[in-house]
Amino acid sequence: MPNSVPADGNQAVWWAPALADPEHPTVGELTAPSVIDASCYLTAEGWTPATDEQVVADQRLCSTSDYEQPGRLQHTLAVSYVHNPDSPADNELYLALTRLTTGFWVARVGVPYDQAIAAGDVVDVYPAKMGWRTKNPGAANAVLTVSQKPFITGQVIQDAVVVA
Repeated sequence: MPNSVPADGNQAVWWAPALADPEHPTVGELTAPSVIDASCYLTAEGWTPATDEQVVADQRLCSTSDYEQPGRLQHTLAVSYVHNPDSPADNELYLALTRLTTGFWVARVGVPYDQAIAAGDVVDVYPAKMGWRTKNPGAANAVLTVSQKPFITGQVIQDAVVVA
């Protein structure tokens, strides 16, 4: 049986305002002062990439069976993160992700969070334009959070390899 990797503590997500080549992000780009490590801002369910692959019906006159072909593909993303309005130092993600801000979400899985990004790491890159920030209602025994829709604006790159 193959070994599995626990998800807890083995994920990291960054917001990068710019990447010269999203298919080959560099260590320097991902550690630049303008990059925000969103990992500890995002809630446990606050990083939700998804894919919707449409189906093209392929029906034939000569057949009593229906077939399918892959159709259009849509990548989507939703984020939810903690919000601390009294402390700008603890509210960096909220302050950076104003409506229509563009950049790249970069996600690494299967590597301990506290391990620095390095050449050879495999990441997924999501080019995005940020939508409206919605302050979620507060509740007993909960922290303040914000939900936001990142609009995917280009090709999502799965398994991009970080270069030096």
